[in-house]
Amino acid sequence: MADTMQFDLVAPERKLASVQAREVRIPGADGDLTAMPGHAPLITGLRPGILTVVSTEGTADYAVTGGFAEISAESVTVLAERAMPKAEMTAAFHAEMVAEARAVKAAAPMDAADSAAKLLADMEALGTHMGL
Repeated sequence: MADTMQFDLVAPERKLASVQAREVRIPGADGDLTAMPGHAPLITGLRPGILTVVSTEGTADYAVTGGFAEISAESVTVLAERAMPKAEMTAAFHAEMVAEARAVKAAAPMDAADSAAKLLADMEALGTHMGL
């Protein structure tokens, strides 16, 4: 088994990463997971959080707000709703994302209120994890 796999991170506005990775730590919708070479095939939704890539070039952290990850034995592809290097995340941008999540929660119908509340909590936690 190879000790690396192809990793690609794409957001609507740009491709953020394309590297050979040893592991990818993913904030999955159903819980955090780590993908490594040889991983069983899986597609998972993302929740707001920090995605960490350990590659031959070092470790890189990205803030993601949603989307999905496709994992196979040879690769991980993440298509994010929004993503940026952790170093580019500002308190003002985080506050804007939290405000958007609050608006979604306020407008959510009763049958979607729990999902909207979780989105808001995850978005607020993202800032806490980043020290914002």
